Amino acid sequence: MIKNRLGNYSVPRSAYVHIPFCRRRCYYCDFPISVVGDRQKSDKFSPIPEYVEVICEEISITGSVCQPLETIFFGGGTPSLLSVNQLSRILDALEQKLGIVANAEISLEMDPGTFDWEQVQGYKSLGINRVSLGVQAFQDDLLQICGRSHNVSDIYKAVDILHQSGIVNFSIDLISGLPHQTLEQWQASLEMGIAISPTHISSYDLVVEPVTAFGRYYQPGNAPLPTDETAAKMYRMAQQLISNSGYEHYEISNYAKLGYQCSHNRVYWENSPYYGFGMGATSYLSGQRFTRPRTRQEYYRWVQHECQRQLSLQGHSLENQGIYKSNNYLETNQEYLLETLMLRFRLAEGVNLSTLSQQFGQKTVEQVLIYLDPYQKLGWVEFMNPKGIVTPYSSQQKLPVEGYLRLTDPEGFLFSNTVLSTLFSKLSNPVSIASKL
Repeated sequence: MIKNRLGNYSVPRSAYVHIPFCRRRCYYCDFPISVVGDRQKSDKFSPIPEYVEVICEEISITGSVCQPLETIFFGGGTPSLLSVNQLSRILDALEQKLGIVANAEISLEMDPGTFDWEQVQGYKSLGINRVSLGVQAFQDDLLQICGRSHNVSDIYKAVDILHQSGIVNFSIDLISGLPHQTLEQWQASLEMGIAISPTHISSYDLVVEPVTAFGRYYQPGNAPLPTDETAAKMYRMAQQLISNSGYEHYEISNYAKLGYQCSHNRVYWENSPYYGFGMGATSYLSGQRFTRPRTRQEYYRWVQHECQRQLSLQGHSLENQGIYKSNNYLETNQEYLLETLMLRFRLAEGVNLSTLSQQFGQKTVEQVLIYLDPYQKLGWVEFMNPKGIVTPYSSQQKLPVEGYLRLTDPEGFLFSNTVLSTLFSKLSNPVSIASKL
């Protein structure tokens, strides 16, 4: 089992909880979900309370150490389809098994039209202090094209409810590159999103997954999807409008007002460990990533058999907990390096060269600099010293031990796939990487 050069694995202080239920499946969605239709109350749909009980069982028999959670993220699916009591059951299970710090960031994904003021007040009383609102677009025709269950009027009603409920920290999701979406529509969505003054904005470019409805209807780069050139203009437009409106572009697709970055999502981008619970959820513990089954019945069987088997084991080390046999793997040094680069380059601060050197050796850092040299000349990669000052660099010169290598904003971020593809190709030889560690 690998360990990084900073010592033992750190203890997970974050948990992702997957709530798979949605009113309908959006046409771009390939997440593991269960469609419930337009029911207004989740207690009218028996699979939801059953799922809550099973996920609480999984939590209760998960091995843990005495480090309370600092972030919790309820994702989906549409977690706002859960009643206050159902959400309370899951939070109680987490508190009893893992503990939750008093000031924990507890996020809940919510869709417009799936909640009211009383419901949000109940969530707030449980400790929910951050909401991620699935807006996607401010045009009814585009929402319909996406298969969304809400309209623009629902968006404004949802925002009013959040304001009235005193939920200060809320984020909105927007999607560019939708079928038939024009630059003018994208600009309007950005401006209307900024106008409602969320503390955080996530701006995603549509990815057409083959198993989705969009994957059956459309081919990337072909009409009615925007061209690559138009998609690039949309990215630059988002960066300019949102950044100029008081938001920090702290990650490729994410912007936040001062003090409102998503602490939970930073756990992923910093390649730190975390618990995952629920259907299709992934955990990252002790150098292992493992995924639960993606259907409810398979997940239920796994909880019943696999977790019960592990409960009977003597000792409950993290290595023995929550492993879905057919979908877990132990990272090699090479995989850990590539994941670190891929995730850290998503962040505005980029890769800490000192940390990279400690973990993988100075020779590996020198190789990374050589491979990135062409992109530095294109203006896609830059060096930033510890004081935040950007200075020119060349792969031929020795960079200071302290500092960061990062992608430029917006061009480096825009062409991040090209940069990362080169790194993955050049650093994909396990023998050469191992020799540098």
